[in-house]
Amino acid sequence: MIARRVITGGLAMSLTACSLAPQTALPPPPVPQSWPVGDAYLAQSEAGLPQVSHTEVFRDRRLQQVIALALDNNRDIRIAAANLAAARAQVRAVRSAQFPAIGATVSATGTAQGTDGDWSELYSLQGGIASYEVDLFGKLSNATAAQRDRALATEAAARTVRLGIVANVAVAWATYAADRDLLALAEATAKNASESVRLTRARFEGGVAPRSDLSQAEQILATAQDSIAAQKTALAQDENLLRLLVGADVDPALLPGGLEEIDGSFATLPAGLSSQALLRRPDVIAAEYDLRAANADIGVARAKLFPSVSLTGLVGLASTALADLFTGGAFRATAGADASLSIFDAGGRRANVAVSEAERDAALATYEKAIQTAFREVSDALAVQGTLAERLRANRANAAAASTTATLAEARYTNGVASFLDSLVAQRSLYTAQRAEVSMELASILNRVTLYQVLGSDAFE
Repeated sequence: MIARRVITGGLAMSLTACSLAPQTALPPPPVPQSWPVGDAYLAQSEAGLPQVSHTEVFRDRRLQQVIALALDNNRDIRIAAANLAAARAQVRAVRSAQFPAIGATVSATGTAQGTDGDWSELYSLQGGIASYEVDLFGKLSNATAAQRDRALATEAAARTVRLGIVANVAVAWATYAADRDLLALAEATAKNASESVRLTRARFEGGVAPRSDLSQAEQILATAQDSIAAQKTALAQDENLLRLLVGADVDPALLPGGLEEIDGSFATLPAGLSSQALLRRPDVIAAEYDLRAANADIGVARAKLFPSVSLTGLVGLASTALADLFTGGAFRATAGADASLSIFDAGGRRANVAVSEAERDAALATYEKAIQTAFREVSDALAVQGTLAERLRANRANAAAASTTATLAEARYTNGVASFLDSLVAQRSLYTAQRAEVSMELASILNRVTLYQVLGSDAFE
């Protein structure tokens, strides 16, 4: 009965405990309510908060399979999952301090007495509340709340890792497609250069062209052959990166053949997003939970300014003979309570409160900065998207003009109207323009990947 009353009284006191943690008041997002609008930005007209899945943005079935493999096997994701499991277990460990610690001990001793060797035995069984702190001022509950918020911040950090892996896989996959195009371009250039060397050698041997023309043609061929080797290296490195991101081998059938076949499979995000969508970014969510945890830490520090009350209770049985172990006289019970308060600590506990408040202020500023950084990243990506169409058109027009110039320069040289140097310059300009066109097409795809990542609204199961 005594032990029951101790436990019941302690639980009742803990249920009526107060919390000294201040209420968490999130500030209004320190960014405008809509994205900047201008020549370099896409106009936004709606104010929804859509949740965009990566399968909606990356529509190619092959890429979706590669992403699924990465989400299953990537080691960074496994590390994040392990950290999350540890954080959740830590919440349970901290929360356990809010409950009584109950233990039991059993002992047996024997004693020989007198010259005749009489033997006596003593058995004891004890169990009860080893220790229990009554949470009068919310110290333990606020510690649990702080740890729970930190676990939620860790969960948001895990989402950040997953989001980054998805984006990195999409980037590596699209880069592989661009390098396939650049390899095809280098091979086509080498083929044309080889034909040019053959014709120029024939002209040189026929006394029509100087030796310098043949040397310049051979330069073009050597440069193209070097580009082929470089692009093969780039493709091998792309595969190595994909293998690292996926955490396993990637079936060659899941790799793209070029940018043209995948450009339409990278969707643009819907227009009309309010800047409130940034509140769904995992890094912003993590900063918010860190702020809430810092707020709870203030409650823990404030509670330490007040007395600490601990309860103990013990019930047991003791007997000198095994047969008498459960008789009425063998039962014993004790209960006790302690209260402690430090009278003088040179201001240490108040300093801890000040530390917690300063850390809360820092967490608040970090939360606001996370939102501002997210806003800047999305705005930058929209600025790029707003001008990509014009840049693509200009690069394609430049490549087309360079192709015409190279064709005309080759015809003028063949007919003896122009020097081989004119043809050489035109061929180099064409190769540069074609590579720039591929790079701009890749930039257009990667911009869609960037927008998906910086908005961070994907929900993972």
